[in-house]
Amino acid sequence: MWKRDEAVRPASGQPAAAPPQTSTGAPAPRPEPAHHMEKDNVNIGKSVVIKGELNGSEDLTIEGHVEGTIQLRDHVLTIGPNGRIKAQVFAKAVIVLGEVTGNVTASDKVDIRDNGSVDGDIISPRVAIAEGAHFRGSVDMQRKSGTPAQPAKAAAAGTPAPGGTPAAQPAQRVGV
Repeated sequence: MWKRDEAVRPASGQPAAAPPQTSTGAPAPRPEPAHHMEKDNVNIGKSVVIKGELNGSEDLTIEGHVEGTIQLRDHVLTIGPNGRIKAQVFAKAVIVLGEVTGNVTASDKVDIRDNGSVDGDIISPRVAIAEGAHFRGSVDMQRKSGTPAQPAKAAAAGTPAPGGTPAAQPAQRVGV
């Protein structure tokens, strides 16, 4: 059993490193390399300029300049303090520390941090704008698909609200 490992040696004459053995003789699971977690987050440095369409299936941090369209539908986009974006943005979550010019659509959240700037419309179910941040545009806080958006329609139609009273009733009293 042990001679099989001895037969596999590098040509340089140095012994090959065998995987650690447990008391049962089965190889112990090797720990994942530390760089595996970093692989899921890509960085675009501040000297990089991208013009065109940017698509990805990983979390992305941008410190450089991007013009065009950015699509990370299931991932987090972070615009770093040096990031300058002139693009339509589609992502799961968007964190803005730099500047964005263009519309931002996020399926989860848009977070404009201190000194961050957005000039454009935001569509997201959750929006956070820190004190000291800049925002110019409109916000549409759509609910995620699958959640009913009936209360606003019910109020307009005069149908009973969840409490059982007609939603349009207070508006009728004001006019009397």
